[in-house]
This record gives sequence, structure tokens and C-alpha cells, in this order.
Amino acid sequence: MSLPFYIVDVFADKKYAGNQLAVFQDAGNLSSEEMQQIAREINFAESTFITKLDEENNKAAIRIFTPAQEMQFAGHPIIGTSWVLMNKIFENAPEKMTLEVPIGPIQIQKSEDVIWLKAAQPKFWDVFAKEDFPSFSNLTIDDFDNQYLIQEVTTGSAFVIVPLNSKRALENLVLDKDKTDKWLKQHCKTEHRGLYFYSLENSKLTSRMLCIEHNQLVEDAATRSASTCLQAYLLKYHLPEIALTNHQGDYIGRPSEIYFNGKLTNDVFDINIGGKAQFVAKGEWEA
Repeated sequence: MSLPFYIVDVFADKKYAGNQLAVFQDAGNLSSEEMQQIAREINFAESTFITKLDEENNKAAIRIFTPAQEMQFAGHPIIGTSWVLMNKIFENAPEKMTLEVPIGPIQIQKSEDVIWLKAAQPKFWDVFAKEDFPSFSNLTIDDFDNQYLIQEVTTGSAFVIVPLNSKRALENLVLDKDKTDKWLKQHCKTEHRGLYFYSLENSKLTSRMLCIEHNQLVEDAATRSASTCLQAYLLKYHLPEIALTNHQGDYIGRPSEIYFNGKLTNDVFDINIGGKAQFVAKGEWEA
């Protein structure tokens, strides 16, 4: 059985940046085990499988797999797959479409060459002391931006948002894997545990997402779920209306641009995350 597939770089202004994604078409007859095997073989952070296509109504259903497991929802796979559908598969090149994922339908909108997603309402959880961080990192007390809290925030997946006062502190950041893992397990509310460090120096937003996966310290090039948490956090504590570009992945050679467009009105958050995708390759996969 032969499957058409596409490779795109997501949250990228040019090829070979951002997050890599493989998108497999005509995958409705594959079993879950076969999808997992393919995702493990290609070994990107995520791969998606288009299981249903309704071109007349601009709808599609997909499943999302990491090399280790199926995901119910993930941002860069949804943006990348939507770009492929809108630009490579749907003949009418729609500006809007509905993408069915395991958690339900997601409304997608394209404005020029940016794909936009709306996030769920955030929850703001525990606040942490900056004095904790030197115990598992090379940060000093002077590296933190004292205007803002260190706080765990979720819009579906939770991240500890950590404000730093300079891009230098962000660039030089080093974590101890075992001590970081212990701190996250002791303090985070869910099994999904990640640290999202950011600097808003000279109005330029730069970020790094680090977590522990498979007993390894992992840094992500672009994290939509963390970006929605950061956007909510900035709307609450920085400005009630923002339009910013979040620069992530600079320090691992995969620079990413994640667009923020949000507003906070009467305690209601309007959180929108946008990203471009760059077409890299297409081919046939022998399943």
C-alpha cells in the first residue's frame, strides 16, 4: 500500500527552520499500530495521518502521533497539516476549514500565508519562588524579571512560565536534567510538565521550552501549546491587548516565529496563535 506524504517546516519563515512535520494522506485504512510504526520510523516530533477528506465542505479528519504515542491535540501538527490541505490537497485552496482531531473539531483560518488557531480559556495555577531555580539551573536571582510571577499556566497542556530579564540569561541557560525532573515532578499539577523561559527585552519576545522526555532533557524548536499559555500570561500581567512575534528555537539551530494576536476583555481571553509553514518535500510511503 502506497501513501502520498508531505514534509513541511512549521512556524518557519524559511525552509529548514521551525518544527518538522510529516503529513500522510489516504491513511484511513491504516491501523493505530501501523501509524505508530511510521511515526517512529520517520522520528519527527510529530507526524499526522489524514483519515477522512471532505473536500466539498472543506473538512478533514486527522490523527497525530509522536514516535512514542498518539496525541489528542497538538498545535504545530494542526497548523502544518492545515497548510498542506489548503495548499496541496484541496483544489479550491480554501481560506477556512474544519479539522477533526480526537478532542473534537478545530476551526482553521488562513490570512495571507499564516494559519491561525484559537486557544481555549486559560487557567492560572501555582506561583513559584525564583529562589528554587538556582538549585537545578545556572540561573542566579538577578536573572529574573521581578515585574512578573513565575507561574504554571494551562490552556490544555500546562507549562511553568519563567520570566527572565535579558536575552543573555535565556541564551546562557543550562539545566541539570535529574534535578529539573525532580523539581517538575514535585511541583507541577499534571503529568505534562514543561518549563517555558522567556525574555521580553527591548520589546522582542524570545523563548525556550525545555522538558524531560524519555529520561532526556529536550528543547523544542516551536511549541504552540506553550505559546498559548505565554500569550494568556502576557495578556493578564503585561498588556490586555498584544500583537507580537514569539521567537523560539534560536539556540538549537531551528529558529521559529510564532505569531501572537490576543485580547483580554472582562476576564475573557481571546488567544490566537499563528504560524507559517514551508513546503520541503513530497513522496510515496510504502506502508
